Amino acid sequence: MSVKNASRPVGLSILCAALLFIAACSTPSQNVQSLSSVELDPQRQQLALMEVQQLQSKGSRVWCVPFARNVSGVDIRGNANTWWGKATGIYDKGKQPLVGAVMAFRKTSKLPMGHVAVVSEVVSDREIRVDHANWKRNKVSLKMDVIDVSENNDWSAVRLKSQPTAFGSVYPITGFIYPE
Repeated sequence: MSVKNASRPVGLSILCAALLFIAACSTPSQNVQSLSSVELDPQRQQLALMEVQQLQSKGSRVWCVPFARNVSGVDIRGNANTWWGKATGIYDKGKQPLVGAVMAFRKTSKLPMGHVAVVSEVVSDREIRVDHANWKRNKVSLKMDVIDVSENNDWSAVRLKSQPTAFGSVYPITGFIYPE
């Protein structure tokens, strides 16, 4: 092998190192997309769904709070609109959706007690899927599409795909509560 040809592997090594460096410095949206392979704890989800079936068989109401608590493991009590404040100092909170996190909805005229849902999948930096109860009266909705429609791309306002062909109204979100 000549000295002239020996420099090619070094050049290739530098190129590979540069590509690895660029990949390591990827944008947050690429990192969020990679989270879509994470799944909820199937045992927690199964137990939550079994509790829902028991409640429905007794004619009892299914609520978002106990369902979200059972699926996520975030052990907070009280109306959904109190979860964000009650999580302070106990659970990490933030604006980025992660699988297993509880999405806390603000209190509104349509949601006088707020609402909570559990992130079941991160589709992209502006779309997730959630599992939640009582969005449709006394029912559980699994893998419902949610899009971020906030002006600053900070998940402070969302729309849910409540109907098969359309996203509904805009709802304000406080943020995400992360399980331990």
